Amino acid sequence: MPAPLMPKATAVWLVENTSLTFDQIADFCGLHPLEVQAIADGEVANQMQGLDPVANGQTTAAELARCQADPEARLKLSDQAVPQQFVRHRGPRYTPIAKRQDKPDAIAYLLRNHPELSDAQISKLVGTTKPTIAAVRDRTHWNSPNIKPRHPVGLGLCTLDELDQAIIRATRGKRTLADAEAERAAEAAEDVEA
Repeated sequence: MPAPLMPKATAVWLVENTSLTFDQIADFCGLHPLEVQAIADGEVANQMQGLDPVANGQTTAAELARCQADPEARLKLSDQAVPQQFVRHRGPRYTPIAKRQDKPDAIAYLLRNHPELSDAQISKLVGTTKPTIAAVRDRTHWNSPNIKPRHPVGLGLCTLDELDQAIIRATRGKRTLADAEAERAAEAAEDVEA
């Protein structure tokens, strides 16, 4: 369950201004009941300014009244208090200047270890252009003698999940080398039997 903004300050306000139980406050604020008891005793956060959860939209006065009347009820965070989750867009991303020189190394690694990846997939993973990929592949890149294949995840150019997803997409519907060898072994076994 998401906790309110500034949970200790909210707990201080709830202890001072409501008759909620320690368990109710602890559950709402995401704290331990003993910590709430320490706040009430003045051992913890004694100089902290309390934060009104009703004034900042974390909960409503009706919700507070409902929970004060019933010690078993639990305070609920209002829907508007939970921040919206932002989805990372899939457009081009910024690469710091220090990491830009690592892109050809990552491209060389992907070309050598994952030949099933298309140029478009490598371009999306590393954040580069198709002419750069072609130059690294053909060894016509201006820095070709100094390119050493290095893992793009280790370089921080993509995440392991993104790389795994790209490999799964590239190999979907294609036979793997292990499948081909297993079929050849089965055919050889049938020829021996016949």
